[in-house]
Amino acid sequence: MPEIIVGSIVICLLLSPQLLAGFLAKRTGRNFWFWFFISFFIPIISLIILIFMEDKNPQSESYKLADHVGKDSEKINSDLISN
Repeated sequence: MPEIIVGSIVICLLLSPQLLAGFLAKRTGRNFWFWFFISFFIPIISLIILIFMEDKNPQSESYKLADHVGKDSEKINSDLISN
């Protein structure tokens, strides 16, 4: 029984770079399985490449503020300048 637990922990530790590369690729808009298998051949290098590659998801670049957010501060600033 302890061998199964130790074996499971070892498998998880050995697959952690591959899983990390896959999830990082998915988060940046790339194919999970491609980077998962690439990281078997070059585990550390594939992670470094993924970190420095440009993000393909346009919605994750920045948040768009609501329409009313900037108007209040502009009105206050214009009122202060006019007085």
